[in-house]
Amino acid sequence: MKITSPSFANGQPLPRDCGYRQGNRNPELLIAEIPAGTRSLSLIMDDPDAPGGSFVHWLVWNLPPSTAKLLPGKLPPGARVGRNQFGNDRYDGPAPPSGTHHYFFRCFALDQPLALPAGVERRALEQAMRGHLLAEADLMGTFAACGH
Repeated sequence: MKITSPSFANGQPLPRDCGYRQGNRNPELLIAEIPAGTRSLSLIMDDPDAPGGSFVHWLVWNLPPSTAKLLPGKLPPGARVGRNQFGNDRYDGPAPPSGTHHYFFRCFALDQPLALPAGVERRALEQAMRGHLLAEADLMGTFAACGH
């Protein structure tokens, strides 16, 4: 399985309009080579460089296995969104307090949809995925604090 973006290359800077204080728009993401038997996809975006440890920016699950593209601000019908560490049930982009941080978009192919209500946090999503993972792929982009 692969996850890429036409907005940035792996290891390169995210577009400024993806930033929390800029446009706060998720980048376009492309998902390919989804394995046979996949019944749903999940996505976790986090920043492992955050001062307090990994900081969750976006949680999405129950994406249909036919999902080949996630456009900015749009999710397919049936997708559920979890609570990020800003306290919101949505994408909230990079906002590093200083320096340059790394942001990981991790996509998971699962053998079943997840019976989770919208608004759950990362721990509940990871628990629900346990034992159902068929494949995973990640994409990393960087984002610098304003003035860096």
